[in-house]
Amino acid sequence: MKAAVWTGNFKIEVQDKPKPSITNKHDALLRVTSTAICGSDLHLYGGYMPGMEKGDIMGHEFMGIVEDVGEDVTTIKKGDRVVACFDIACGHCGQCNNKLFSECDVTNSSDAQEDLYGHRTAGLFGFSHMTGGYAGGQADFARVPFADVNLIKVPSSLTDQQVLFLSDILCTAWHAMELGEVKKGDVVAIWGAGPVGLLAVQCAQFRGAKRVILIDNVKYRLEYASQKLPGVELLDFGEHNTVKRLKEMVPNGPDVCIEAVGFHYAKTLLSKAEMLVGLQTDPADIINELIISCRKGGIVSIVGVYAATCNRFMIGPLMEKNLTMRAGQTPCQKYWDELLGYIESGKLDPTFIISHEPALTEATKMYKLFNDKQDGCLKVIMHPTAA
Repeated sequence: MKAAVWTGNFKIEVQDKPKPSITNKHDALLRVTSTAICGSDLHLYGGYMPGMEKGDIMGHEFMGIVEDVGEDVTTIKKGDRVVACFDIACGHCGQCNNKLFSECDVTNSSDAQEDLYGHRTAGLFGFSHMTGGYAGGQADFARVPFADVNLIKVPSSLTDQQVLFLSDILCTAWHAMELGEVKKGDVVAIWGAGPVGLLAVQCAQFRGAKRVILIDNVKYRLEYASQKLPGVELLDFGEHNTVKRLKEMVPNGPDVCIEAVGFHYAKTLLSKAEMLVGLQTDPADIINELIISCRKGGIVSIVGVYAATCNRFMIGPLMEKNLTMRAGQTPCQKYWDELLGYIESGKLDPTFIISHEPALTEATKMYKLFNDKQDGCLKVIMHPTAA
């Protein structure tokens, strides 16, 4: 089969790889019909995340048709059209029983992650050997462990484009709302106008936020947001100091500040230098802006991916302002039924973020395009040849 594989920093190649097979009685085998490049895939692409090995299959946002199932799979059958969850959960451990599927105790065998974080989190598709070393879904076929837990059946009345983002980023945008307790009348500020940030704007507006402010410096993304998301307010930090401008816009500060950027985007020269020489892995620049800008007693919600350590984290104002900070990988399965219902009813339509739909064979080109922010690239969905 064809697959997009990591062959080194900033190198993705489409190669022939063995077709996966059922190896456990709880597995399902998918013929992939659509697979997306996630912003967090760029952390792997650039070599910013540890644990990548040459030849690893990329991708954790994918869906397809079930080709085969293990003997103990009960709710999924051959021929079902399904979306896979990016985090892999067993469905029966204590974390899964509490619906914190992204912290599953069973599916990640990485000792390195336990040494770094104190515990192992859930395994992830196509996201390095720190998260279990699972082959990703940017391929003609993919094996899905614990299929009853990690696949959701989707109706034929909805297109791949409408439901694919249940695999990760629509759920992640919703998770940002849940962590931030976004409700009617709130003022919400969102850092990052990438796919998750744009979907977070849509979700915040849907939940009744009074004002939604989107912060970025990529002009085509801000312009796109203004066209597709009526009512959103824009803050271009290429033209304004974020903290000062936000204070002018919201003197008391937003009720909820959402980080949808991630760890390798340093803003200050000092942070960039420290990352370059390995004195920190994660700059605190953007998180500090959230802390300084948020109103007293407000909530800071972090769904951008962070890896390990950061310097000059502003713990003082976090404490003195009585802020609540919440963060975490998204337990997609927890939100699936609710969000699928909103898509079916037309209350949420995530398709507006899609900018490119090439064949999987164009993966090398599309990774570079997305990483370099060229050709108005916002969200890439690729279609395998086997589909």
